[in-house]
Amino acid sequence: MRSRTEAVLAGLVVLVLAGGCADPAAERVSLVNDSGGPPSSSLAPGMPRVATGSPTPVPSRPAPSATAPLMPVVVPVTSLAEPMATGTPLPASGSPRFFVTVGAPYVAPGPFPPGQSPSASGAPAQLPPVVNDAATGAFVAPVPRPKGGPSGWELVAAAPDNRTFALAGGILGKSFRFFLVRLEENGQPGEPRLVPEAEPEPEQVVALALSHDGTRLAYACDLAEGGTKVTVLDVATGRRRDWTTFGKLVDVAWAPDGRSLATVGNGWGIGLLDLAAGGTDLRKASRLLRSYTEVPLPRSIAFTPDGRALLYTAGSNVNRLSVDGGEPERVAQAAVPAGARADLRLSVDGSGRHLLYTHDWRAYRVDLADGSATSAPIDIGSTQPRDGRSAVVAW
Repeated sequence: MRSRTEAVLAGLVVLVLAGGCADPAAERVSLVNDSGGPPSSSLAPGMPRVATGSPTPVPSRPAPSATAPLMPVVVPVTSLAEPMATGTPLPASGSPRFFVTVGAPYVAPGPFPPGQSPSASGAPAQLPPVVNDAATGAFVAPVPRPKGGPSGWELVAAAPDNRTFALAGGILGKSFRFFLVRLEENGQPGEPRLVPEAEPEPEQVVALALSHDGTRLAYACDLAEGGTKVTVLDVATGRRRDWTTFGKLVDVAWAPDGRSLATVGNGWGIGLLDLAAGGTDLRKASRLLRSYTEVPLPRSIAFTPDGRALLYTAGSNVNRLSVDGGEPERVAQAAVPAGARADLRLSVDGSGRHLLYTHDWRAYRVDLADGSATSAPIDIGSTQPRDGRSAVVAW
């Protein structure tokens, strides 16, 4: 469960209202843009700030020479012959209209929605994932709880169309399950559909991504013996393909053409996994773009819509790196809110223009095109959580 590893979240920085109250000011952050001229900066107190100036090269340090570590002791699965996701992409439709929030525990006794009462053990019950309006922050609807669904929802990922979402959650004492849910044009969610359990389920998922055509999931799973397993899963059949490596991956992202995965993590750096490559060794099947010594405090990664570059976070810096290699450029540097983790988890929308991150049940949205930034408390439509965990969101 995500609560046993961290208190943050994929899919989704948003504008939200709590008690009908959103920040009235539209703040502006300075970003490095293509013209080289940063937008003006006028921020309200507490909003993220971004460094101004021309594109900032990210300093690099040579990776120390070391003998390659042994592979983790695990038997990878190779039941999925074609891990690529080359179907027609689900098209982005401009600015996102909705986002989905997960990871919201109840913190006060009742009233509880039907079927959502606390467990007999006294552990806090969790709200279902909820849909929020991205423009107004209004609560739209809860995602229906599927029969036999998780006791807690931990991760969410989105396709570029802002209507197709993947959810991951764990069963107490057992493992994760994956579901797909589709939103109507008014944001009302349909019934979550369980991804078939044709293969053993992962014990602990730390990252989740949905392919642009909606046919494949990619996820990273911590291994008990050390290292990470990366899996591509066919959502129609449950068949999968695994790769393993030492090092701790923290995020994965699909290329727009569905032929590769971007990976980032501690003891790993930034890599591109060629899904057509054979074998199960992640390092051998990947092309490393940055050494782990060059990516301090990694947390999130995403492709730009054209597939030519990656956006990734290193601490509070948002950097852009060409998939052909070279030196990255810093495009944003947000001031970390008081009490927040030093490494930011970002969700990038299908247009590649908007970034979203959360802290302490507050959502922060940055527009990379004009530098504007807004924030608002996250309204989940019920008892407001106060346990210090941050929401996990995607759009």
